[in-house]
Amino acid sequence: MQLGGASMAGAALLGSGTLGCGGGGDSGGATELTFSLFPDPTGTVQELVDRFNEEHEGEIVVTFREMPADSGQHFDQIRTEFQSGQSSIDVIGGDVIWPAQFAANGWILDLSDRFSDSDAFLEAPIEANSFEGSIYGVPWYTDVGFLYYRQDLIDEAPATYDEMKDVAQQIMDEEGLEFGYLFQGADYEGGVVNGLEFIWNAGGDVLDGNEVVIDSPEAVRGLELERSMISDGVSPQGVSQYMEQESASLFLQGDSVFMRNVPRMYALASDPEESNIDPEQIGIAALPVAEEGIEPSSSTGGWNMFINANTEDPDAAWEFVQFMTAPEQQKFRALEGAVLPTRSELYEDEEVLDGLVIARLGQDAIQSARPRPINPFYSDMSLAMGSAFSESLNGEAPPEEVLATLGDDLQEIVDQT
Repeated sequence: MQLGGASMAGAALLGSGTLGCGGGGDSGGATELTFSLFPDPTGTVQELVDRFNEEHEGEIVVTFREMPADSGQHFDQIRTEFQSGQSSIDVIGGDVIWPAQFAANGWILDLSDRFSDSDAFLEAPIEANSFEGSIYGVPWYTDVGFLYYRQDLIDEAPATYDEMKDVAQQIMDEEGLEFGYLFQGADYEGGVVNGLEFIWNAGGDVLDGNEVVIDSPEAVRGLELERSMISDGVSPQGVSQYMEQESASLFLQGDSVFMRNVPRMYALASDPEESNIDPEQIGIAALPVAEEGIEPSSSTGGWNMFINANTEDPDAAWEFVQFMTAPEQQKFRALEGAVLPTRSELYEDEEVLDGLVIARLGQDAIQSARPRPINPFYSDMSLAMGSAFSESLNGEAPPEEVLATLGDDLQEIVDQT
């Protein structure tokens, strides 16, 4: 799934009209709620909905409404319903980059008075669900960028990008591997995330409050490092068009020393139809940095629970949100649905760490994740960043020129707030 691929115009996003009522109705004395999420091939979401309905029989009944699998189409459909004032969705399963956009429109409830145990969750998902001092979503499961590496060929993961390039070139020469480092550089949300991670891990950033700070020496260095992966021969020119699956396919064929990718790609190593290497040959670490002393960062992804601001029964909706995000249910989803939980305590649960190996191996990256820029116009910002990062990666213009223009473009977008 593309994380946050929505392509709406920012000016149309805010002030888009009044909201209609949510779907909270009444059937035989029971409150009816509608919960929306993309299709779940594991069946774990429907099973949890069924469990909730059994526990609340005669009081609350929840219907699971499937939305488009593509995150951009998913967002567009919800946005259209909200703008029309006719949304029947009470509880929204939503992308980690949606809260500020939804909150700024008044589409979702401020949960600050209800959400009393936010300190029990990972820091990055909580930050991503916060806007202007309030919290609007409860983190459900998370996603981050990992450095995958061939631990059968190297002893430990490199700490810096330069070290990674040196090791990659050495292993390419000695073992005859075709590639040193694979990542996602296509012009889509994943490419934005990769570009941001290079910038962050060189000490740069995008926003300081509402001030755009991406036109900095540190950000320039980040994009220079990204481009150097191709120009130094460590990455193929094709990474400028790669998404997650293309990178994973080549790495799992045994053709690369290192790869940046998301957690779900690890499971493919256990499938002989997908992989020529097995999980024991794969190590996982936090992403490298430009120089020692910089704390490594990767972009937090994942999905959360929001409540329609106009649901007829917010208490019933909150009861469902609490159930779905509770430790027991998150543990079930981790073990049966292979998704990373957002509750900190589950990263000390041996059953979770043994059953979801990626949770144990990727702890450093999970704990050091950070959200993408939090702004009501993030989707517009993402489109601008995607185009600029792609231009830099393809060598069409030097990073300092790209970022100078991007900085002006982003400031114009942010100033709409």
